Amino acid sequence: MTRSFLSLLCVLCGEIGLAAEPGMVFIPGGAFSRGRSYDWPDTRLPWYRNPLKDDTPVRKIYIDPFYMDEAEVTNERYAAFVKATRHKPPYEWFKGEIPRGKQRHPVVNVSWDDAAAFCAWDGKRLPTEAEWERACRGVAEGRIYPWGNTNPTADQAVFNSDSGTAAVCAKERNDFGLCDIIGNVWEWTADWYSRNYYEVAPDRNPPGPGEGAYRVLRGGSWFDQPQLFLTCSYRSRARQAERSPTIGFRCVKGLKPRQ
Repeated sequence: MTRSFLSLLCVLCGEIGLAAEPGMVFIPGGAFSRGRSYDWPDTRLPWYRNPLKDDTPVRKIYIDPFYMDEAEVTNERYAAFVKATRHKPPYEWFKGEIPRGKQRHPVVNVSWDDAAAFCAWDGKRLPTEAEWERACRGVAEGRIYPWGNTNPTADQAVFNSDSGTAAVCAKERNDFGLCDIIGNVWEWTADWYSRNYYEVAPDRNPPGPGEGAYRVLRGGSWFDQPQLFLTCSYRSRARQAERSPTIGFRCVKGLKPRQ
């Protein structure tokens, strides 16, 4: 998708009352092929008996249009939430203060409940896993990464680093205008994790399983190798109460035409 097409899309959205709020982008509805359509490098080795299959089978699903935060929620945004609600700040904030120089870095060490509470306070919600993948992929089918099948460069994502997070929106945006949709931090989604969910999920707006032991994470982080973890299809998971320096989030909201 070209930038000129994205510009036209934004104009059309504004004309029909779908202009996104500041800091959000419009993700058009549509059908796409969810799941991994390629083999991992080790899949065909004779001794590799249990290849990862929780991101298959590939199935065409439809997602309604929605808005998504253009960037992962930053420390400065989360600080406003903490101040307004007296929510407990992340444990590495000494005396409740953002670490120096990290106002524009994604907030980390937040549990799923912390993330969901922030999104609700901001009038939004966590994305479903299917919404996240739709937003990551853009409009192209079958790509490994948002931009294609070539491995990421330092201009495209934050990965394989020993220095932690980076300020948001310092790398190239994807087709829909999203920053850091892969890399920088893993992102909580709304869904419970189920290994076989793709086999039984509905074809339209799959909401995720009704229960589970883990919540789904997507996108990879500053700590990870890109060939596996930073792809559009890779599914990770964590306990709902887990807090990690590699986990953050972003929010979404459904359409609400202007009055």
